[in-house]
Amino acid sequence: MKNEKSETNFEDLNQKILAQDEITVLAKENSPRLLNKFRLVYPDFFNKIFAIQPNLKNSELIFCIYLKLNLSTKEIATYTFVTPKAIQNRKNRLRKKLNIASDTDIYKWFNQL
Repeated sequence: MKNEKSETNFEDLNQKILAQDEITVLAKENSPRLLNKFRLVYPDFFNKIFAIQPNLKNSELIFCIYLKLNLSTKEIATYTFVTPKAIQNRKNRLRKKLNIASDTDIYKWFNQL
């Protein structure tokens, strides 16, 4: 019985890792499938975000995913074909919308969400 349970946990973990890899690839490709895939794998993430700010647009949710994936400003800029300055501006607007203090590390905030 114990062996079956640990095998199931291992398979669940393996599925999570594969899904995480796929999400990272979709993010790097700036794929329109990113939002739906992330929503399937991490449904609680969106529930928590919508509890804070129910009026986020899909583009803002996708930006939240990039931050949750711990991608740097430069990486996000590269994958989304905009300047790092534009990404900084988006981070600041998102901070305001989600009431994230300016002295709070936005990546830590998303990781704790």
